[in-house]
Amino acid sequence: MSSSKVLNRLLRRAAVPVIASGLAFGMSVTLAGPAAASGSYSGRAYIYGPVAGTMTDDWTDEGVVNVATHRSSNVTCLWQTILMADGYLSASGVDGIFGDQTHAATVKWQRDRGLVADGSAGRDTWTKAGTKLTDNGSDSDGYRYGGYNGTKFWFAVRRSNSTGNWGFYEEGGILRSAAYNSRTCS
Repeated sequence: MSSSKVLNRLLRRAAVPVIASGLAFGMSVTLAGPAAASGSYSGRAYIYGPVAGTMTDDWTDEGVVNVATHRSSNVTCLWQTILMADGYLSASGVDGIFGDQTHAATVKWQRDRGLVADGSAGRDTWTKAGTKLTDNGSDSDGYRYGGYNGTKFWFAVRRSNSTGNWGFYEEGGILRSAAYNSRTCS
């Protein structure tokens, strides 16, 4: 038997115990699967929309925000700003943390719109909120601007024409990125 065949056989025999011991110590093995379809949430870091076209249908494929998922994030802050704009949450409740008060306000918001009132801002909830978006067009700096037309007040939003990532303006005109994994609002 050639030395390369012996070496290959030894490596194959050694691989099983190495992988097993790695798993026993809490290491994980990730197998690559097919890429997510274009246009689906697929774990993006920001609220996202295509870089071309209007903003008014961008929220039909967003991720879930609730007490367990993206609980402390700027996307939660955006959701709370929507709740405030529609009169379901006070300004003091906009802190970027999805707690009991935000959950209760979300349930009421969903019931009033004929949605399943589960207290999570998921795909159907974001889609319904997206029907209140306005689009004011693009500027020369590479952003598309619009707003959320709440029942109590309107607030401004924007989308990058190069990345598709969204931002929103808090009270006082402070621009925040609509990030799932970071919180800069308070």
